[in-house]
Amino acid sequence: MPDAIAPEFLALMERVAATLTLPGLRALHLPAHREPVTKDAEFGVLELEDGSCGFTYVWLGDTLGEIRRRALANTVARRPLIELTRDYASPDPATRALGMAAVNAVSQHLFRRARWVPDDAGDSLGNLDPRPGMHIGMVGFFPPLVPLVVASGARLTVLELKADLAGQGEGYRVTLDPAELADCDRVMSTSTVLLNDTLDSVLAACGRAEYLALIGPTAGCLPDPLFRRGVQMLGGAQVTDLKGFLAAFHAGESWGRFTRKYAIRRDAYPGADWLLSRAGA
Repeated sequence: MPDAIAPEFLALMERVAATLTLPGLRALHLPAHREPVTKDAEFGVLELEDGSCGFTYVWLGDTLGEIRRRALANTVARRPLIELTRDYASPDPATRALGMAAVNAVSQHLFRRARWVPDDAGDSLGNLDPRPGMHIGMVGFFPPLVPLVVASGARLTVLELKADLAGQGEGYRVTLDPAELADCDRVMSTSTVLLNDTLDSVLAACGRAEYLALIGPTAGCLPDPLFRRGVQMLGGAQVTDLKGFLAAFHAGESWGRFTRKYAIRRDAYPGADWLLSRAGA
């Protein structure tokens, strides 16, 4: 079953749709099948008519193949945007991934309409600021980031779902047991937890942490429900050069230079009410 946060996101989407006339769907962009799969090829993108884009992770099980079949059958393009957001509550992985893309696209549209620009991301570690003596948690294995944490002198525990990754590494440990995050001081999590029904269990396991950051392209949503659950920072990505982004995306090339990574801190976020009021003015 989907995590309990889904109804809260959908209630927000209904409020946005009741306040603003939502743009239509321009295109659903899916990565080509490539081996090995690069990080940038793990996401699909829902593009709206105003240029707003919503990312979603598409490599859970057969999510990409199933979405591709639906796109070819034209069952996505025929649906209103607000209806697509409701798919986020579905227990079906492909349906939920499409719903996440729509939720993110609507959220990015609201940011645009409210003329609100989130702060640039401070660093690739979600502003964790690891230090000697700290116990850092990482939900999802980010190999390029592990040396940065280890070099800080902090202890690192990585929570993974893939059993073949479990074990002791050089200066860090990979575990399959969420309970090993219980005494972490600070935690950085992949935004894939918004799709694979692990958000609630991760938040429960990190209850002692003083700081929890959720990062990744899939974290392009309004942060209000997450902030209410104890998340301190949401780090997403915005497309800044749509033409360049789409050219790189469909060529199977890295598209990071055509996007901007941002960080929304709970203590600096104006809130959905403010955004809706400003966008509807």
